[in-house]
Amino acid sequence: MSPDPTDRQRLVRLLHEMPKAELHIHIEGSLEPELMFELAAKNGVALPYPDVEALRAAYAFHDLQSFLDIYYAGASVLLTADDFEAMTFAYFERAAADRVMHAEIFFDPQTHTARGVPLDTVFEGLTRACARAERSFGITSGLILCFLRHLSEEEAFSTLEQALPWRHQLLGVGLDSGERGNPPEKFARVFAKARALGLHLVAHAGEEGPAEYVRSALDVLHAERIDHGVRSIDDPELVQRLAREGIALTVCPLSNLKLRVFDRLSEHNLAVLLRQGVKVTVNSDDPAYFGGYITQNFVETFEALPQLGVDDAYMLARNSFEASFVSPERRRQMIERLDAAFAEAA
Repeated sequence: MSPDPTDRQRLVRLLHEMPKAELHIHIEGSLEPELMFELAAKNGVALPYPDVEALRAAYAFHDLQSFLDIYYAGASVLLTADDFEAMTFAYFERAAADRVMHAEIFFDPQTHTARGVPLDTVFEGLTRACARAERSFGITSGLILCFLRHLSEEEAFSTLEQALPWRHQLLGVGLDSGERGNPPEKFARVFAKARALGLHLVAHAGEEGPAEYVRSALDVLHAERIDHGVRSIDDPELVQRLAREGIALTVCPLSNLKLRVFDRLSEHNLAVLLRQGVKVTVNSDDPAYFGGYITQNFVETFEALPQLGVDDAYMLARNSFEASFVSPERRRQMIERLDAAFAEAA
C-alpha cells in the first residue's frame, strides 16, 4: 500500500511547526549574499564576485575546503560590532520563523582577529544580537568559540586567552575547519585548559575524517557532543558506544549533501544511526551556503528518507533539547512545548 499523501502533508506541517533547538550553526555561515554585499559596500570591502547572482553560482562545492575558501572571503565584510550584530540577528529572525527555541552558536574568532578585528568587537556584536533575540522572540542561546583546526594549538591557546574577559558570555569551545590531516589530538592541551575553566566541549569529527577521529574527540578531547559524526557508522562498536553513553551527534544533512559527504540525500545514514539508538539531532551548519535553515533540513531529509515518520520527528526534536547545554528548568520547558505541539497534531 502506498503512503497516504495527506499523512505526509501533515508530517511536513509538523516539521515546520514543532519547537526545536539548533546545536550546530556557524554564525558566519548564516551570512546571506544580500547582507554580505550590503556590508561590503558599507565597509568598502571588495568581494571577488560582481553581484549576488555570481556569488550564489559559486556555491557548487566539491569538498569542505572549496566551501571554506568562499566562507572566509565572505567573512571579510564583517568589521564592526554592528556588522556582527546584524548578521546574528538576521539568523535569529529565520530561527524564530523555524520555531527554534534555543540555539548554540558557533563562531570563529581567528577568522576575524587575523584580519585585525578585535575579539571584543566580535563578542560585542554577537552578545547584543543574542540579547535582542531573547527579548524579541524568546529564543535562548549560547556562544561556542571554535578553534580553527588547520591552525596551530598555540594559536588556539592565544585565542582562548583573549576570550577570557568574556568568559561569562561563553558556553563552550569547539573545533572546526578542515578535518583532513588535523586530528583531534592536535588540540588536546587547549581543550584540557577549556575544560578546567568549566566550559562545555564539542568537536567536529567524522565528517570528512574517519570514525577514529570521533573516538579521539571523545577520549582525548573529552567532547560532550560530536558535530557531524556521520562516519561513526564505519565502526559498529563506536556506534554502540554513542548509543550507550547518550552522546549526541549534531548532524547537518543539507551540508553533507552540498559537500559531497553523501552523493544523494537518500543515501544519508541519519535514519540508520537513529534506529541504532544514537542521539541524532538535525541542524543547518552554514545555511546561507548549503541551501536551507533548520526546518528545510528536516523537510528535505524526511522527503529523501520516507522511512522517517512522526515518531522520528519527535525524537529528533527531543534529542536537540536533551543534548543542549541548558538548565534543567529550561530543558523541561522546551520538552513540554514539544509534547504540547505533538498532542495538538495527533
